[in-house]
Amino acid sequence: MKRKRVPKMIIGFSVFVTILLLLILIVFPPSKGKIPQFYDENGEVIENSIADKCYLEVEDGNLGMIIMAKDISNPVLLVCGGGPGIPEYLMEYMYPSGLTDQFVVCYLEYRGTGLSYSSDIKVEEMTTEKYISDVVAVSKYLSERFGQEKIYILGHSFGTYIAIKTVQQYPEYYNAYIAMAQTCNQIESEYMAYDYMKAQYAQQGNAKMVKKFENCPIRESDEMYTKYFSSSLRDTAMHELGVGTTRDMDSVIAGIFFPSLRCKAYTWQERINLWRGKGLSAQFPVVNDSTHFNAFGEVPSLQIPIYFFAGKYDYTCCFDLQYEYYEQIDAPIKEFYVFENSAHSPIFEEPEEAAKLFEEILEAE
Repeated sequence: MKRKRVPKMIIGFSVFVTILLLLILIVFPPSKGKIPQFYDENGEVIENSIADKCYLEVEDGNLGMIIMAKDISNPVLLVCGGGPGIPEYLMEYMYPSGLTDQFVVCYLEYRGTGLSYSSDIKVEEMTTEKYISDVVAVSKYLSERFGQEKIYILGHSFGTYIAIKTVQQYPEYYNAYIAMAQTCNQIESEYMAYDYMKAQYAQQGNAKMVKKFENCPIRESDEMYTKYFSSSLRDTAMHELGVGTTRDMDSVIAGIFFPSLRCKAYTWQERINLWRGKGLSAQFPVVNDSTHFNAFGEVPSLQIPIYFFAGKYDYTCCFDLQYEYYEQIDAPIKEFYVFENSAHSPIFEEPEEAAKLFEEILEAE
Protein backbone atom coordinates (compact mmCIF):
# COMPACT_ATOMS: atom_id res chain seq x y z
CA MET A 1 0.00 0.00 0.00
CA LYS A 2 1.43 3.33 -1.07
CA ARG A 3 1.86 6.11 1.42
CA LYS A 4 -0.04 9.25 0.63
CA ARG A 5 2.21 12.21 0.03
CA VAL A 6 1.76 15.29 2.16
CA PRO A 7 0.75 18.10 -0.18
CA LYS A 8 3.57 20.55 -0.91
CA MET A 9 1.31 23.44 0.09
CA ILE A 10 0.93 22.03 3.63
CA ILE A 11 4.69 21.44 3.91
CA GLY A 12 5.36 24.97 2.71
CA PHE A 13 2.87 26.45 5.16
CA SER A 14 4.39 24.48 8.05
CA VAL A 15 7.87 25.71 7.15
CA PHE A 16 6.58 29.28 6.92
CA VAL A 17 4.90 29.07 10.36
CA THR A 18 8.03 27.55 11.89
CA ILE A 19 10.26 30.28 10.48
CA LEU A 20 7.79 32.95 11.58
CA LEU A 21 7.72 31.61 15.13
CA LEU A 22 11.51 31.47 15.23
CA LEU A 23 11.73 35.07 14.04
CA ILE A 24 9.22 36.18 16.68
CA LEU A 25 11.27 34.42 19.39
CA ILE A 26 14.45 36.09 18.14
CA VAL A 27 12.99 39.58 17.81
CA PHE A 28 10.77 39.35 20.91
CA PRO A 29 12.57 36.82 23.13
CA PRO A 30 10.83 35.10 26.04
CA SER A 31 12.10 35.94 29.50
CA LYS A 32 11.76 34.99 33.14
CA GLY A 33 11.38 38.68 33.92
CA LYS A 34 14.51 39.07 36.03
CA ILE A 35 16.11 42.48 36.59
CA PRO A 36 19.77 42.50 35.42
CA GLN A 37 22.21 42.43 38.34
CA PHE A 38 25.24 44.69 38.82
CA TYR A 39 28.61 43.00 38.37
CA ASP A 40 32.16 44.04 39.22
CA GLU A 41 35.21 43.69 36.96
CA ASN A 42 35.60 40.06 38.08
CA GLY A 43 32.10 39.12 37.02
CA GLU A 44 30.84 38.92 40.60
CA VAL A 45 27.60 40.52 41.78
CA ILE A 46 28.54 43.80 43.49
CA GLU A 47 28.26 43.53 47.25
CA ASN A 48 25.39 45.60 48.70
CA SER A 49 23.87 46.11 45.25
CA ILE A 50 20.24 45.40 44.46
CA ALA A 51 18.21 44.70 41.32
CA ASP A 52 14.77 43.66 42.45
CA LYS A 53 11.23 43.44 41.17
CA CYS A 54 8.85 43.52 44.10
CA TYR A 55 5.27 44.22 45.12
CA LEU A 56 3.72 46.16 47.97
CA GLU A 57 0.32 45.10 49.18
CA VAL A 58 -1.99 48.08 49.54
CA GLU A 59 -5.71 48.60 49.75
CA ASP A 60 -7.44 46.87 46.84
CA GLY A 61 -4.35 45.37 45.28
CA ASN A 62 -0.58 45.23 44.83
CA LEU A 63 1.79 47.91 43.59
CA GLY A 64 4.63 46.65 41.41
CA MET A 65 7.99 48.37 41.34
CA ILE A 66 11.58 47.88 40.25
CA ILE A 67 14.33 48.78 42.73
CA MET A 68 17.94 49.15 41.61
CA ALA A 69 21.18 50.34 43.21
CA LYS A 70 24.88 49.63 43.18
CA ASP A 71 24.98 50.46 46.90
CA ILE A 72 21.91 50.15 49.11
CA SER A 73 23.34 52.68 51.58
CA ASN A 74 22.88 55.48 49.03
CA PRO A 75 19.96 57.92 49.31
CA VAL A 76 16.62 56.60 48.06
CA LEU A 77 15.02 58.16 44.98
CA LEU A 78 11.40 57.32 44.15
CA VAL A 79 10.64 57.88 40.45
CA CYS A 80 7.09 58.77 39.44
CA GLY A 81 7.15 58.16 35.71
CA GLY A 82 5.39 59.70 32.78
CA GLY A 83 3.29 58.19 30.06
CA PRO A 84 0.77 58.15 31.51
CA GLY A 85 0.66 54.38 31.76
CA ILE A 86 4.10 53.61 30.30
CA PRO A 87 6.58 52.36 32.92
CA GLU A 88 9.53 54.71 33.42
CA TYR A 89 11.82 51.69 33.66
CA LEU A 90 11.49 51.34 29.88
CA MET A 91 13.29 54.67 29.50
CA GLU A 92 16.02 53.42 31.84
CA TYR A 93 16.24 50.22 29.78
CA MET A 94 16.71 52.12 26.52
CA TYR A 95 18.63 55.17 27.77
CA PRO A 96 20.63 54.19 30.89
CA SER A 97 20.66 57.16 33.26
CA GLY A 98 23.37 56.12 35.69
CA LEU A 99 21.08 57.01 38.60
CA THR A 100 22.02 53.76 40.33
CA ASP A 101 25.54 55.13 40.90
CA GLN A 102 24.13 57.78 43.25
CA PHE A 103 20.79 56.48 44.49
CA VAL A 104 18.71 53.51 45.45
CA VAL A 105 16.25 54.01 42.59
CA CYS A 106 12.65 52.84 42.77
CA TYR A 107 10.61 52.87 39.58
CA LEU A 108 7.01 52.72 40.71
CA GLU A 109 4.49 51.35 38.21
CA TYR A 110 1.19 53.01 38.95
CA ARG A 111 -1.97 51.25 40.00
CA GLY A 112 -3.72 49.83 36.95
CA THR A 113 -0.60 49.94 34.76
CA GLY A 114 2.59 47.94 34.14
CA LEU A 115 3.47 45.56 36.94
CA SER A 116 0.48 46.93 38.87
CA TYR A 117 -2.00 46.06 36.13
CA SER A 118 -4.96 43.86 37.01
CA SER A 119 -7.96 42.85 34.94
CA ASP A 120 -10.05 43.45 38.06
CA ILE A 121 -9.36 47.17 38.34
CA LYS A 122 -12.24 49.61 38.33
CA VAL A 123 -11.48 52.52 36.03
CA GLU A 124 -13.51 54.99 38.07
CA GLU A 125 -11.35 54.28 41.13
CA MET A 126 -8.10 55.33 39.43
CA THR A 127 -8.21 58.79 41.00
CA THR A 128 -5.63 61.40 41.94
CA GLU A 129 -6.29 60.73 45.61
CA LYS A 130 -5.69 57.00 45.12
CA TYR A 131 -2.43 57.60 43.26
CA ILE A 132 -1.17 60.00 45.93
CA SER A 133 -2.06 57.47 48.61
CA ASP A 134 -0.10 54.82 46.71
CA VAL A 135 2.98 57.05 46.40
CA VAL A 136 2.91 57.78 50.12
CA ALA A 137 2.59 54.07 50.91
CA VAL A 138 5.58 53.25 48.70
CA SER A 139 7.57 56.14 50.21
CA LYS A 140 6.99 54.79 53.72
CA TYR A 141 7.92 51.29 52.56
CA LEU A 142 11.18 52.51 51.03
CA SER A 143 12.10 54.57 54.10
CA GLU A 144 11.56 51.57 56.34
CA ARG A 145 13.24 49.03 54.05
CA PHE A 146 16.40 51.09 53.54
CA GLY A 147 16.51 52.75 56.97
CA GLN A 148 16.17 56.36 55.79
CA GLU A 149 14.01 58.91 57.55
CA LYS A 150 13.25 60.77 54.31
CA ILE A 151 13.68 60.03 50.63
CA TYR A 152 14.00 61.99 47.39
CA ILE A 153 11.22 61.99 44.81
CA LEU A 154 11.47 62.63 41.08
CA GLY A 155 8.54 63.20 38.77
CA HIS A 156 8.64 63.00 34.98
CA SER A 157 5.91 64.52 32.79
CA PHE A 158 2.58 63.05 34.01
CA GLY A 159 4.50 61.89 37.08
CA THR A 160 5.25 65.50 38.03
CA TYR A 161 1.53 66.00 38.59
CA ILE A 162 1.43 63.07 41.02
CA ALA A 163 4.73 63.92 42.68
CA ILE A 164 4.12 67.63 43.24
CA LYS A 165 0.63 67.01 44.63
CA THR A 166 2.13 64.38 46.96
CA VAL A 167 4.93 66.57 48.32
CA GLN A 168 2.49 69.45 48.70
CA GLN A 169 0.31 67.35 51.01
CA TYR A 170 2.99 65.18 52.65
CA PRO A 171 6.28 67.13 52.74
CA GLU A 172 7.44 65.30 55.88
CA TYR A 173 8.46 62.21 53.90
CA TYR A 174 10.80 63.92 51.43
CA ASN A 175 14.20 65.62 51.33
CA ALA A 176 13.54 67.32 48.01
CA TYR A 177 11.54 67.11 44.80
CA ILE A 178 13.15 66.88 41.35
CA ALA A 179 10.73 68.05 38.64
CA MET A 180 11.72 66.72 35.22
CA ALA A 181 9.50 68.20 32.53
CA GLN A 182 7.09 69.69 35.07
CA THR A 183 3.50 69.83 33.87
CA CYS A 184 2.21 73.32 34.71
CA ASN A 185 -0.81 74.00 32.52
CA GLN A 186 -0.99 71.23 29.95
CA ILE A 187 -3.74 72.66 27.81
CA GLU A 188 -1.80 75.90 27.39
CA SER A 189 1.34 73.84 26.75
CA GLU A 190 -0.44 71.99 23.93
CA TYR A 191 -1.49 75.29 22.37
CA MET A 192 2.10 76.54 22.50
CA ALA A 193 3.47 73.31 21.03
CA TYR A 194 0.85 73.35 18.26
CA ASP A 195 1.77 76.91 17.26
CA TYR A 196 5.50 76.15 17.37
CA MET A 197 5.28 73.00 15.24
CA LYS A 198 2.96 74.56 12.68
CA ALA A 199 5.35 77.52 12.37
CA GLN A 200 8.34 75.20 12.00
CA TYR A 201 6.71 73.33 9.13
CA ALA A 202 5.72 76.62 7.48
CA GLN A 203 9.32 77.79 7.76
CA GLN A 204 10.48 74.52 6.15
CA GLY A 205 7.99 74.96 3.32
CA ASN A 206 6.20 71.73 4.26
CA ALA A 207 2.74 72.65 3.03
CA LYS A 208 1.39 69.14 3.58
CA MET A 209 2.09 69.21 7.34
CA VAL A 210 0.90 72.80 7.65
CA LYS A 211 -2.40 71.75 6.07
CA LYS A 212 -2.74 68.87 8.55
CA PHE A 213 -2.35 71.30 11.43
CA GLU A 214 -4.84 73.70 9.90
CA ASN A 215 -7.34 70.84 9.71
CA CYS A 216 -7.03 70.42 13.50
CA PRO A 217 -7.67 73.91 14.94
CA ILE A 218 -7.38 72.81 18.58
CA ARG A 219 -8.58 76.08 20.08
CA GLU A 220 -11.97 75.86 18.36
CA SER A 221 -13.54 73.15 20.50
CA ASP A 222 -12.90 70.39 23.01
CA GLU A 223 -13.73 67.86 20.31
CA MET A 224 -11.07 69.25 17.98
CA TYR A 225 -8.53 69.36 20.81
CA THR A 226 -9.25 65.71 21.66
CA LYS A 227 -9.05 64.72 17.98
CA TYR A 228 -5.64 66.33 17.65
CA PHE A 229 -4.29 65.02 20.94
CA SER A 230 -5.28 61.44 20.17
CA SER A 231 -4.17 61.52 16.53
CA SER A 232 -0.81 60.49 15.09
CA LEU A 233 -0.21 64.09 13.93
CA ARG A 234 0.99 65.30 17.33
CA ASP A 235 3.37 62.39 17.92
CA THR A 236 4.67 62.44 14.35
CA ALA A 237 5.35 66.17 14.35
CA MET A 238 6.98 66.25 17.78
CA HIS A 239 9.41 63.47 16.96
CA GLU A 240 10.14 64.70 13.42
CA LEU A 241 11.05 68.10 14.85
CA GLY A 242 13.04 66.70 17.78
CA VAL A 243 10.79 68.14 20.49
CA GLY A 244 9.11 64.93 21.67
CA THR A 245 10.14 62.22 24.12
CA THR A 246 13.81 62.68 23.23
CA ARG A 247 15.65 64.68 20.62
CA ASP A 248 16.44 61.58 18.57
CA MET A 249 13.42 59.30 19.05
CA ASP A 250 11.58 58.67 15.77
CA SER A 251 8.22 57.83 17.35
CA VAL A 252 6.68 56.31 20.46
CA ILE A 253 5.94 53.15 18.48
CA ALA A 254 9.51 52.67 17.27
CA GLY A 255 11.16 54.15 20.35
CA ILE A 256 9.13 52.61 23.18
CA PHE A 257 6.53 50.09 22.04
CA PHE A 258 8.76 47.73 20.05
CA PRO A 259 11.66 47.88 22.56
CA SER A 260 9.22 47.07 25.37
CA LEU A 261 8.42 43.77 23.66
CA ARG A 262 12.12 42.84 23.87
CA CYS A 263 12.73 44.01 27.44
CA LYS A 264 13.81 40.96 29.42
CA ALA A 265 13.00 42.62 32.74
CA TYR A 266 9.40 41.66 31.99
CA THR A 267 7.86 38.29 31.23
CA TRP A 268 5.77 37.96 28.09
CA GLN A 269 2.58 38.32 30.15
CA GLU A 270 3.95 41.43 31.85
CA ARG A 271 4.87 42.93 28.50
CA ILE A 272 1.32 42.38 27.30
CA ASN A 273 -0.02 43.90 30.52
CA LEU A 274 2.13 47.02 30.02
CA TRP A 275 0.13 47.92 26.95
CA ARG A 276 -3.19 46.73 28.29
CA GLY A 277 -2.67 49.16 31.15
CA LYS A 278 -1.50 51.90 28.82
CA GLY A 279 -4.62 51.56 26.70
CA LEU A 280 -6.88 51.58 29.73
CA SER A 281 -5.15 54.51 31.45
CA ALA A 282 -6.66 57.06 29.06
CA GLN A 283 -9.97 56.47 30.86
CA PHE A 284 -8.56 57.02 34.36
CA PRO A 285 -9.89 60.08 36.24
CA VAL A 286 -6.32 60.85 37.37
CA VAL A 287 -5.25 61.32 33.75
CA ASN A 288 -8.09 63.74 33.10
CA ASP A 289 -7.16 65.60 36.30
CA SER A 290 -3.55 65.93 35.16
CA THR A 291 -4.64 67.39 31.82
CA HIS A 292 -6.59 70.15 33.58
CA PHE A 293 -4.03 70.70 36.35
CA ASN A 294 -2.86 74.30 36.72
CA ALA A 295 0.25 74.38 38.90
CA PHE A 296 0.27 78.17 39.02
CA GLY A 297 -2.97 78.28 40.96
CA GLU A 298 -2.99 74.87 42.68
CA VAL A 299 0.58 74.64 43.96
CA PRO A 300 1.90 78.17 44.55
CA SER A 301 4.41 76.98 47.15
CA LEU A 302 6.17 73.95 48.62
CA GLN A 303 7.71 73.32 52.02
CA ILE A 304 10.66 71.37 50.58
CA PRO A 305 13.33 72.20 47.97
CA ILE A 306 12.35 71.84 44.32
CA TYR A 307 14.82 71.36 41.46
CA PHE A 308 13.59 71.76 37.89
CA PHE A 309 15.25 69.64 35.19
CA ALA A 310 14.13 71.16 31.88
CA GLY A 311 15.05 70.19 28.34
CA LYS A 312 15.58 73.23 26.13
CA TYR A 313 13.65 71.54 23.31
CA ASP A 314 10.76 70.21 25.39
CA TYR A 315 7.40 70.92 23.78
CA THR A 316 5.57 68.02 25.43
CA CYS A 317 5.58 70.08 28.62
CA CYS A 318 6.72 73.40 27.23
CA PHE A 319 10.05 74.71 28.48
CA ASP A 320 8.83 78.32 28.71
CA LEU A 321 5.93 77.35 30.98
CA GLN A 322 8.27 75.38 33.22
CA TYR A 323 10.50 78.41 33.65
CA GLU A 324 7.53 80.71 34.26
CA TYR A 325 6.34 78.38 37.01
CA TYR A 326 9.82 78.17 38.51
CA GLU A 327 9.88 81.96 38.81
CA GLN A 328 6.51 81.98 40.59
CA ILE A 329 6.69 79.06 43.01
CA ASP A 330 7.82 79.72 46.55
CA ALA A 331 10.08 77.09 48.17
CA PRO A 332 12.94 76.95 50.72
CA ILE A 333 15.33 76.21 47.85
CA LYS A 334 14.54 76.26 44.15
CA GLU A 335 16.82 75.84 41.15
CA PHE A 336 16.17 75.67 37.43
CA TYR A 337 18.58 73.52 35.44
CA VAL A 338 18.55 73.76 31.65
CA PHE A 339 19.63 70.76 29.58
CA GLU A 340 20.83 72.32 26.35
CA ASN A 341 20.62 69.18 24.21
CA SER A 342 17.44 67.59 25.57
CA ALA A 343 13.75 67.54 24.83
CA HIS A 344 11.33 65.85 27.25
CA SER A 345 13.61 63.41 29.10
CA PRO A 346 16.80 65.19 30.25
CA ILE A 347 18.25 62.60 32.65
CA PHE A 348 18.05 59.96 29.92
CA GLU A 349 19.30 62.25 27.15
CA GLU A 350 22.17 63.88 29.07
CA PRO A 351 23.00 61.48 31.91
CA GLU A 352 26.49 62.89 32.57
CA GLU A 353 25.09 66.39 33.07
CA ALA A 354 22.32 65.01 35.27
CA ALA A 355 24.86 63.16 37.44
CA LYS A 356 26.74 66.42 38.12
CA LEU A 357 23.53 68.18 39.11
CA PHE A 358 22.41 65.34 41.37
CA GLU A 359 25.78 65.55 43.10
CA GLU A 360 25.17 69.25 43.75
CA ILE A 361 21.70 68.52 45.09
CA LEU A 362 22.95 65.79 47.43
CA GLU A 363 25.74 68.04 48.72
CA ALA A 364 23.26 70.87 49.37
CA GLU A 365 21.01 68.74 51.57
